[in-house]
Amino acid sequence: MSKEISELNSKICLRIKFERIKRNWSQEKLAEYADLNKNTIGYIERKTVSPTVETLEKLAKAFDMTILDLIDVSKIEL
Repeated sequence: MSKEISELNSKICLRIKFERIKRNWSQEKLAEYADLNKNTIGYIERKTVSPTVETLEKLAKAFDMTILDLIDVSKIEL
């Protein structure tokens, strides 16, 4: 994986965690709203796995935003 892809993935994972915390949701609650396993949320937030497009779509829907809004990481610094 290239450095750019790795950084983008890290920023997307941080964005997901930020959106969850902003709503004061637990990982379990987000998993329920997104119809995902709670372990998946943890893996994504710890950057252990990269979310698939399908997973990003489910997360965006849970956050009531578009997938493009969810992956807009233009203001996230690592």
